[in-house]
Amino acid sequence: MAIQIGDKLPSFKATKQDGTAFDSQEVNQKPVVIYFYPKDFTPGCTTQACSFRDAYQDFQDLGAEVIGVSGDSASSHQNFQQKYKLPFILLSDADRKLRRLFGVPTALLGLLPGRVTYVFDAKGYCIYIFDSMSAKNHIERALKAIQKAK
Repeated sequence: MAIQIGDKLPSFKATKQDGTAFDSQEVNQKPVVIYFYPKDFTPGCTTQACSFRDAYQDFQDLGAEVIGVSGDSASSHQNFQQKYKLPFILLSDADRKLRRLFGVPTALLGLLPGRVTYVFDAKGYCIYIFDSMSAKNHIERALKAIQKAK
């Protein structure tokens, strides 16, 4: 069942880019943007990650955390993070459990993992969902949703 506006952030665990464990409880009590993207180092995903990087301080100023999720391995994420100096958490979802948990659809007739951004408020409720394969607009829309929730 897909996450809907008003749903609570589900409890989950995953592996971060540095190989350490992440627990969704770590982001309790603060707004969080969780964005799912298809693949490290591809043009659209790199553009999106770098745009989140460039706006990261704006999210931090609002008390929010940004988390990227794809099916790539932790070591791929670490290389991606280092190459593009990404200041936020990247989670490995190689088994696609998080995609299923959130209900992220596939694109291009099921051939490509979808690109969806979820915004949760400080109480853990989903306040915004943006589903678009275009890497544009995810960052701006997520930022506006958090500003509106303040």
